[in-house]
Amino acid sequence: MKQCTGLLFLPPPDHIARLATPDRPMEAGYVLCELGEEHADEHAGALWDDDANGGAVWARWDGARRRLTRLPWCPAKDDRGDACGLFAGHPSGHSWDVADPTEEAILAHLVREHPHLRSDQDGTG
Repeated sequence: MKQCTGLLFLPPPDHIARLATPDRPMEAGYVLCELGEEHADEHAGALWDDDANGGAVWARWDGARRRLTRLPWCPAKDDRGDACGLFAGHPSGHSWDVADPTEEAILAHLVREHPHLRSDQDGTG
């Protein structure tokens, strides 16, 4: 499934913005939803790992509402033992089921422009 195209403009909180200096300004950023398209519930994008507490801090948003919340990691693992990169109880598929359309477009372009770099041509890829 394709990745959701939900996007959140997230300015730094006032208490963090006050720490800015001329040589280190605080800048707003954009958060992309990491869930599969047409998911139920709020959009979600991981902001940073919180390994000490076994999860990450996620931005969650829906329309005009937005919030930051700490969520544990999804416990699911794929056939190779790789962990899902989403939070526990997430809607839609696991992270390995969600394809980033931008990444797919870049890979398709690279294959077209540089077919000699394909690793599957010799049967090992």
